[in-house]
Amino acid sequence: MIGMLRGHVESVDAVSAIIEVGGVGYEVRMPSADLASMHAGQGIKVYTSLNVSQDAITLFGFGTLASKRMFLQLQKVSGIGPKVALSLLSTLPPDRLARAVADGDATALAKAPGLGKKGAQKIILELKGSIDLSQIEGSSATASTPEDTGAEQVVEGLMSLGWHQQDAVHAVQTVCADNQIETPLNAEDVPRVLKLALTSLDRGR
Repeated sequence: MIGMLRGHVESVDAVSAIIEVGGVGYEVRMPSADLASMHAGQGIKVYTSLNVSQDAITLFGFGTLASKRMFLQLQKVSGIGPKVALSLLSTLPPDRLARAVADGDATALAKAPGLGKKGAQKIILELKGSIDLSQIEGSSATASTPEDTGAEQVVEGLMSLGWHQQDAVHAVQTVCADNQIETPLNAEDVPRVLKLALTSLDRGR
């Protein structure tokens, strides 16, 4: 079982990333928010889950341990496979997904492509009360750039100003790429990146 990869991003597309570890490239299917925060050459740690079916062997990856836990938890529901679980995590981050289950919010869950209202109600029926919210929410800190403490500081600063984690991560990665700022960030670059990311996020409103 492959439980975690630490290496560098070789390439990213709309549904997966290729992560190079020791000269081997692993194709990893990931939630859209995680993919949006990644760029080629980035050092990264990804929590993974290997799925073996009759016609394919697929490696799924997650920027946080919370996402992986939620991915596995969702598949305990009868009729929910890895594709739907990944769709849910591409629609809602793990903490909001767990909260939707706890609150019985079928409408929020049903926004995931491939699920529908009945599937959402089934997830709530089978998982409500069994998800440890403190475990999910406590491990939802940014992990897509675990070796870049400067970027984490910027993301935390943006989140303290009210921005969602996935939007903050994406803004940091974008401004670093657009302005040719090397990562991991050094302490001198943190204020500049924070200012640029705020400007980028404000433009996107």
